[in-house]
Amino acid sequence: MTGAPILEAKAVSRYFGKFQALNNISVAFRPGELTAIIGPNGAGKSTFFNVISGGIPSSAGQVLFEGRDITGLAPHDFARLGIAKSFQITNVFKQLSGHENVRVALQMRTTRFQILRPREDYVTLIEQADALLERVGLTDSRNKLAGDLAHGQQRSLEVAMALACDPRLLLMDEPTAGMSPQETTVMMDLILQLSAERTVILVEHKMKMVMGLCKRLIVLHHGELLADGSPEEIRTNAEVKRVYLGQN
Repeated sequence: MTGAPILEAKAVSRYFGKFQALNNISVAFRPGELTAIIGPNGAGKSTFFNVISGGIPSSAGQVLFEGRDITGLAPHDFARLGIAKSFQITNVFKQLSGHENVRVALQMRTTRFQILRPREDYVTLIEQADALLERVGLTDSRNKLAGDLAHGQQRSLEVAMALACDPRLLLMDEPTAGMSPQETTVMMDLILQLSAERTVILVEHKMKMVMGLCKRLIVLHHGELLADGSPEEIRTNAEVKRVYLGQN
């Protein structure tokens, strides 16, 4: 590994009562890298995602962002530091248009403490929102209610909202969940484009998809780190094949 990691988990564990969902996981993520966290159902992927994204605190261990200890910070603090996330279940305002959703996200970043703003500032927000919609391929859906968009379009809209805070790190929880093959292809292309501009970490269960998408895979099993390496290294890892590849 060259250079300081952008995100690092150090001996992270998480308990829910007496159940240990994560056990002493240590892993560092390189800046500018597209990485997938994979594993069979119950491996601890979603729990790990929630810990490194600020959704839930770890029971033990540390999470570092650009060398700063962010363990236990509130989710909005993660966003202010430059970490954005999109969830497995879409998190958009379905009663608002696509454009309004993105504009609200932009306003949350730029106008939190300002009630009265010059009109030209809102013109800028409108232009920025349109640019983000174009970025994710939703220009034609600008004025449609988010609730009327197809599932894949709602996922893309959520990505546009995440990009509104101009994150250096984008965390995506099963970004293709529930998508048709065509929607999945569109999302994969978008993820590749985004990874050229910032660090992207995915949580996924579709092994074949991430094998062709990511340069690095991290495999969890029963809440522990099972393997960490390139797609080829993971593909030929005997333990991975035993506990994971044979199940899909």
